[in-house]
Amino acid sequence: MQKRKEDDKTTLKSLQKLPNIGPAGARDLLLLGIRRVDDLKSRNADELYEELCVRTGARQDPCVWDTLASVVHFAQTGERKKWWESTAIRKARQT
Repeated sequence: MQKRKEDDKTTLKSLQKLPNIGPAGARDLLLLGIRRVDDLKSRNADELYEELCVRTGARQDPCVWDTLASVVHFAQTGERKKWWESTAIRKARQT
């Protein structure tokens, strides 16, 4: 059990090296089973956001979707974007 906690702590620190991911975002990614950037390459923000809402039992702030979209984009392209650059995409889809 102690080994698992140490592994999770190391993973959380590693996830925080991803663009726009701080401690809370790293915990969310770990909750979603994301342990490294390659785990994000085949995912999309919609699925991750909905799964996070289910796993936490609460509707997440829409900005969480923006952050997830930015980190998935990074995993797929290597391009770093600010999380708020995804906001317009999300809002355009909602109309």
